[in-house]
Amino acid sequence: MAPDPRKPGSASGSGLTGSDLTALGVAAAWVVIVVLLMLLLPAAPDGFGGLQWLVLGMALIVPLGLIWMAAALTRTRDAVAADQHHLLATIDALRTTLTAERKARANAPTVEAKLNEIAHTARQTEKTLATFATTRAGAAKSKVGIASAAMTPQDDQQTLALGTQDDDTAPPLSRGDFIRALNFPDTEKDVAGFDALRRALKDRTARQLVQAAQDVLTLLSQDGIYMDDLIPDRARPEVWRRFAGGERGRALAGLGGIRDRSSLALSAGRMREDTIFRDAAHHFLRLFDKTLVTFEPEATDEEIAALTDTRTARAFMLLGRVTGTFD
Repeated sequence: MAPDPRKPGSASGSGLTGSDLTALGVAAAWVVIVVLLMLLLPAAPDGFGGLQWLVLGMALIVPLGLIWMAAALTRTRDAVAADQHHLLATIDALRTTLTAERKARANAPTVEAKLNEIAHTARQTEKTLATFATTRAGAAKSKVGIASAAMTPQDDQQTLALGTQDDDTAPPLSRGDFIRALNFPDTEKDVAGFDALRRALKDRTARQLVQAAQDVLTLLSQDGIYMDDLIPDRARPEVWRRFAGGERGRALAGLGGIRDRSSLALSAGRMREDTIFRDAAHHFLRLFDKTLVTFEPEATDEEIAALTDTRTARAFMLLGRVTGTFD
């Protein structure tokens, strides 16, 4: 970028700055004064002529050097001021750009937002099914009450199946589907991920953790914290097994492998100031800890490693480190 002649420290058309012209004028005036003094002073006595010329020469040269040194310092100061002004302008521009990008990213549809919609739809479906089941059970109970006088003991045994819940009849959730559900679908085209998520929502224990993780991920995304941006330090499966067994302390501090300072700072501030976030985070941490205890005994090292690489586990590492869970 060409220097702006209007800014301090920039060169003018003749190559000289205002401070250079001032120094040149002062130096010229000093030379004239010294020359006039040399002409007006009486001649020195014999033996002092050389000394007189030496003194006059020093009186001429030393001030000129000081004048040009002051001019050089002034130019350097102006250049530094101009560079500082340019740097501050660049920083302001970068700050504006980053703020705009963060706002655009926050307003853009994210995987967490889509998952939030899925979770909301699932809750609405569950409420509808519960209402329908309650109505159906009430109707069946009325019919049973009307016919109870004529029922035999063998007929009464047939009513035991009326209390069966959908969670009781759902097939057991495999560890693979459970792990995949905790990672959530990668994109809206991740059919396998959505299938695993649907199966997990039919399992009572898995559904509680999935919904708690979804709430936490949504709240974190409000501060621009996304699990895909976090690259945690990996802990060995045996360390996670010790944690599931109840061990705590410095030896397990590596489980909080999230090192991103901005995410840690934002999460810590949110924990202090936002009651809803704090309650959701503690609820999520308790459920993950409880689920890990039941998952660990039958899981292989590969399955534990896969579980701890999910988005849900990264949220657990982040919030666990903020709250001191691993201490």
